[in-house]
Amino acid sequence: MNTTPRSRERLTFNYGPGTVPSRAVVEAALASEAQPTFATAAYAEPRDWGYFGLLAFTAVLMLRPQDTIRPLEAVHLAELFAIVGLGPMILHRFAKRLPVFRVTPETIGLMFFGVVILATVPFSVWPGGAFKEFTDAYLKILVVFVLMMNTLTTPKRIETVTWLIILCVGYVAARGVFDYARGVNLIEGGRLAGSIGGIFGNPNDLALNMVTFLPIAAVVAMSKRHSMLRRGTAAFIVVLMMATIVFTKSRGGAVGLVVMLFAFVLLGRKIRPGFTAMAVAAVLLSTPFMPASFWDRMASIIDEHQDNVQYTGSREQRRQVMQEGIAAFVERPLTGVGAGQFENYNPPSRKVRWRETHNVLIQVAADTGIFGLLAFCFLIVRGVMAATATRRMLKRPRRPRDPDPLSAVMSDDDRRALHDHTVGTTAALIGWLTCAMFASVAYGWTFYYVLALIVATRELAHHRLAAAHALASPRAKTLSVPAARFPRRAVPRMA
Repeated sequence: MNTTPRSRERLTFNYGPGTVPSRAVVEAALASEAQPTFATAAYAEPRDWGYFGLLAFTAVLMLRPQDTIRPLEAVHLAELFAIVGLGPMILHRFAKRLPVFRVTPETIGLMFFGVVILATVPFSVWPGGAFKEFTDAYLKILVVFVLMMNTLTTPKRIETVTWLIILCVGYVAARGVFDYARGVNLIEGGRLAGSIGGIFGNPNDLALNMVTFLPIAAVVAMSKRHSMLRRGTAAFIVVLMMATIVFTKSRGGAVGLVVMLFAFVLLGRKIRPGFTAMAVAAVLLSTPFMPASFWDRMASIIDEHQDNVQYTGSREQRRQVMQEGIAAFVERPLTGVGAGQFENYNPPSRKVRWRETHNVLIQVAADTGIFGLLAFCFLIVRGVMAATATRRMLKRPRRPRDPDPLSAVMSDDDRRALHDHTVGTTAALIGWLTCAMFASVAYGWTFYYVLALIVATRELAHHRLAAAHALASPRAKTLSVPAARFPRRAVPRMA
């Protein structure tokens, strides 16, 4: 019986019902000596332009070379690399008679959120601005998310993209620390702003991104899997990121940092012995080096008078603008005021004009109404569920004699890598969500990158586990699969 490309896709991506590919599909793939995929062969790693396009896009997104080299603005490097990645990927899948892209619940949620944004454009206070928010921001997010779902198919690829993000954010943090030492890019009485634009532009966004990616870098620094050079580099980047958070004097960033560290300590106890003690010691040792101006601003979180006297009184303004965001949602519960248009929504009753809501959930509710809020909350919940499911699938049996099917299709090193990665991205999601309660970042890249990293890891673990169960089936044991069609290290171990 010959297997079709469509059936190979089912074996690889598990499009069929249930959690395990059907036995017929597995038998067909094995009987026809199908080429190994990332689900059936632990070390099979196909090379394609989509993956390299994703790497280039990520570097441009994080480093924004066009901010330094102005002529590059006309080239639109980010869009160019996204096309370089997406185009060949689609052509390859068409050639193999496969679906255009892989579908996950999160992809459907992103598409639904995009449909809501488009559907509310005609009812926006500025339809042109709402449509521009979709085309200039959200559509690119959706495209890159799809690209990540279809190219991050091995532990090595996930690790490489993650390491690239760490290096890019480390560069931004290093520039921030250097700027603070020189007194450059400081606003509002000495707060550090980003040296580049985009997702690092203002102090609060800069702090949010540092809080989000810090646990991912810390996992690399504390894991014994990596070389001393990589661990030392990651540890240095962690120090730079901590310093950048302090120099931004972002109150939302500080709260997010505390919550993230608490979650990180709880989740990361199994990364290495003494992890909790090391994390607590690092926090305690860094505390005396924080400037007094940082503690003064943090005290204004609970002292409204101090905030009004010493700072801009933004604490009260935030409360007012959040209330106005809720009022906008109550007034327009079905359509909102349009994606990204709350700051342009200025009825006579508004006290704080031309400001964002400074709360991601209120932002989505005010911009896109109840359906947009439900879609966005769905994505957050799915991120948490995906991280939890991944940790459960990667968990080893409690007793040595208990069956461990995942070991048949995944090496111990890859398993540890994915587990450590999931710990870091889970803490990153928690840190982002905490900071996002004080920021308007619903259409920013940070959340969607973290979500894609979490979901890609879950998909990989899920498909490897499904392949392990399939290979352990009675039919698989009786089939003879020539080893010459598989790389030596990629041959699945059959009982």
